[in-house]
Amino acid sequence: MKKRILFVCLGNICRSPAAEGIMQKFIDEKGLTDSFELGSAGLYGGHAGELPDHRMRVHAAKRGYELIHRSRPFKTIDFDNYDIIVAMDDSNYHRLTSLAPTLEDQKKVVRMIDYVKGFPQYHSVPDPYYEGAEGFEIVLDLLEDGCRNMLEHLSEESQM
Repeated sequence: MKKRILFVCLGNICRSPAAEGIMQKFIDEKGLTDSFELGSAGLYGGHAGELPDHRMRVHAAKRGYELIHRSRPFKTIDFDNYDIIVAMDDSNYHRLTSLAPTLEDQKKVVRMIDYVKGFPQYHSVPDPYYEGAEGFEIVLDLLEDGCRNMLEHLSEESQM
């Protein structure tokens, strides 16, 4: 059975589509494409239908990631459609847990930063929207580390 993962940030144009693209590449490289279904969404719907932020696409492309997702707003039905809902920061986490219809749905919400091991100085994946190039690069660093560790954790979990 496929493990369904939804990455969520505020606008669904920087962090969450980057996480989706990074995780998809890691999954494909490990030959696990048939084992996972990925998506991303935003808690703010003002960018619906847009490609990821041009700056994020440029920085991601330099690392070999193609970000082609079109922004969409998070919907309560996503709790039914996904097994894991990954929040990029505490604000996203608290909003998602408050939207969860049941306690079981609340348990589906996790923080991306909990999978990030190599950057102890960070307590969330910061929004790079108002930052310069360095902001986008650090977000990609954090997401690569987090996605790699999450995939390893999920792979180990599925073998139990």
